[in-house]
Amino acid sequence: MESDWLSGELEQHVSAARWWVYMIRADDSSLYTGVTTNVERRLAEHKAEASRPYRGARALRGKRHLKLVYSFAATDQSQALKLEYAIKQLNKARKEALVAGRLPIEELLAGDKKHGEN
Repeated sequence: MESDWLSGELEQHVSAARWWVYMIRADDSSLYTGVTTNVERRLAEHKAEASRPYRGARALRGKRHLKLVYSFAATDQSQALKLEYAIKQLNKARKEALVAGRLPIEELLAGDKKHGEN
């Protein structure tokens, strides 16, 4: 019973999230980072190159086999944009660590707080 309560609480948190930070891997192993209010819709836009007008990212144009590899529910648009920027500043190895779960997102959130205090 307790697990049902916990999963229900998690579902509420996820459905209440309005902004998401996400990462997509292309077939060339490149990682693209973005923010959105709807991850599924945004992934479909990135994949729909044949549609006019193309609504995906220029960086993903012509890339195949796009796969969502990471998403995080931000508290608001401001946090999502700050996390997107922080992720984009990471080198490839640190981005891969984030995707693999070896780099906690809390480290990036803590880094944002440090910069805000200066």
